[in-house]
Amino acid sequence: MDLDSSPLLFPWLRRGVSEIFPNVDDSQNPDENLTQRLVSSDRPLRIKLGIDPTGTELHLGHGIVFRKMRQFQDAGHTAVLVIGDFTAQIGDPTGKSEVRKQLTPEQVKQNAQTYLDQVRPILDFDTPGRLEIRYNSEWLSQLDLGKTLGLLGTMTVGQMLAKEGFAERYEKQTPIYLHEFLYPLMQGYDSVALAADVELGGTDQKFNLAVGRDLQRVFGQRPQFGLLMPILIGTDGSQKMSKSLGNYVGLQEDALTMYSKLEKTPDSLIRDYVELLTDLSLAQLPENPRDRQKLLALTVVSQYHGETAAIEAQAAALHLTQGNADAAEAVPEFSLAGVQFPVKLFYLVAATGLCKSSSEARRQLQGGAIRLEGDRVSAVDLSFDSAAELEGKVLQMGKSKFVRLVM
Repeated sequence: MDLDSSPLLFPWLRRGVSEIFPNVDDSQNPDENLTQRLVSSDRPLRIKLGIDPTGTELHLGHGIVFRKMRQFQDAGHTAVLVIGDFTAQIGDPTGKSEVRKQLTPEQVKQNAQTYLDQVRPILDFDTPGRLEIRYNSEWLSQLDLGKTLGLLGTMTVGQMLAKEGFAERYEKQTPIYLHEFLYPLMQGYDSVALAADVELGGTDQKFNLAVGRDLQRVFGQRPQFGLLMPILIGTDGSQKMSKSLGNYVGLQEDALTMYSKLEKTPDSLIRDYVELLTDLSLAQLPENPRDRQKLLALTVVSQYHGETAAIEAQAAALHLTQGNADAAEAVPEFSLAGVQFPVKLFYLVAATGLCKSSSEARRQLQGGAIRLEGDRVSAVDLSFDSAAELEGKVLQMGKSKFVRLVM
């Protein structure tokens, strides 16, 4: 895919990118070529990324766009991170089959702080001029009815219904509320308020980024480029990474949990994960699939927790999953021979001694402190029909209590 010209000038620019738009050849329109803009600009470009703090936990899929933003920072440009404290109260309707639940300002503020904490290992927060953190309530809360009507007058209902999700909802007669039509216009107006040169987003955000370009033209600004990153497939290898699907690797997870999940990445996803989540050379990946998994896990954990923690996590994972001469001492075993199946997980947690009682085990499950083979389990009523389902697996409570389940 020909995403941009002169790739040798900026090899990092195209890595892992699904689309750069517009992508017009230099000879046709030099002003519409991102490489030309990077070469000819007499100032650092303003690289915009908007995030609506609608939750509390980010995962590696979210980290892809932050990594691209860091590459722009390292090239000397200014990252402009827009916290959508105003737009989060509307909720992005992209791809949604029903209206999003609106958040309170207090919820948005708390979520925003957790987001900033989680992206600190990725972005350059310290070099002067490399990062601006802005809240779009600064300008959106100042829009009066006249200005809002002016924004609405830049798009037709037909254009808005072309947005992902809206047409389907309209055909199914699922309600589409007028405030949802405001969302892409307000996100686009962020680009005007910040005079963005480039906006980053996932492939599902192309409509919103294009609205930003259109509004910049309306307000007499040079239109921004859109740079779209792919949606990361989750660790199950079949669906997009999502906390609700349980196939995610959280940015704030401890080193051992992160490593344990990544070292089980399906081989079909290894190249995509390496390209999108690391700076490793694809040409130099080990031939052995197991070695590729280990290299991926070690590299990603090093990025978020440091090299020492990553090496320690790798050693701990070896103890937990493969065993060696010291494994018996490192991880105590619990025999399943005396357990009557089917059995609820909370009962099993209590029986192993990881918790003092079944009621405590239920509370720990609800709090997300119980893991099986490195994967967090929160389903309180999860049960198992036979010992064969659990044979050899490691049950974990918190960060330091482990037990291996044996027949």
